[in-house]
Amino acid sequence: MALKFRTRAQRAHLTGREHEIQYAEDPGQRRDAEMSTVERAALMAGRLIFGGYFLYSGIHHFTDREMLIGYARSKGVTWPEAAVLGTGALLVVGGLSVLTGVKQKVGASLVTTFLTGVSPMMHDFWNVEDPGQRMNEMVNFTKNMALIGGAAFAAAVTDRPRAAV
Repeated sequence: MALKFRTRAQRAHLTGREHEIQYAEDPGQRRDAEMSTVERAALMAGRLIFGGYFLYSGIHHFTDREMLIGYARSKGVTWPEAAVLGTGALLVVGGLSVLTGVKQKVGASLVTTFLTGVSPMMHDFWNVEDPGQRMNEMVNFTKNMALIGGAAFAAAVTDRPRAAV
């Protein structure tokens, strides 16, 4: 566990080496300048894949609106048209946010809101009797739970990737 000091002088006094002081404001986070090339590439790939997945899904809500409205209606959604358009907007904005790193905590929250609301209603495997359909709904439900975990990781990343200098 890292010790936290209020001032640079407090830390320098203990170490006796002021020029070697490194601040550990948040031990799990580093600035882009401190990231290796591999770490920057992994962050960029993660943003592209994770954010792109939600952006694509959100666009799908608009391009295949009628099909998704029918599916929502079959699951008993009260206002299926509004639900499909609203969740599509959540996904587009959240996906773009994660993809670009702009307001990423907000974007991850939008994605989490979508997944938390949709998963128990649309993938209610516990209410399905057909074994094949039950398995399909269970796979989609557990996938969404894993995506919520991914959104938690995305919310923890605070720096946008910048071009290497």
